[in-house]
Amino acid sequence: MNGYADTKDSHLKRMRRIEGQVRGITRMIESDKYCIDVLTQVAAVNKALEAVALNLLDEHLKHCVTDAVAEGGQVADQKVAEASAAIARLVRS
Repeated sequence: MNGYADTKDSHLKRMRRIEGQVRGITRMIESDKYCIDVLTQVAAVNKALEAVALNLLDEHLKHCVTDAVAEGGQVADQKVAEASAAIARLVRS
């Protein structure tokens, strides 16, 4: 089971909202809206996606990594390495 299983509906709701924001940006560009207004909306989408990513990471650490560490061994090492790599990708983005 995924670490986000309990909050799946919330994540889906947020992603649908982000989808709507992206469609709105497309409409803004099609309508030749002012550049700064479009950029403001792009920044909002980026922040919303970042929030989803951070919530998923938090849930992964609380559930998947914690369970693996309790189990120990190679599985624990793998989950910690996965989490570290995910954090590095988020920091670089």
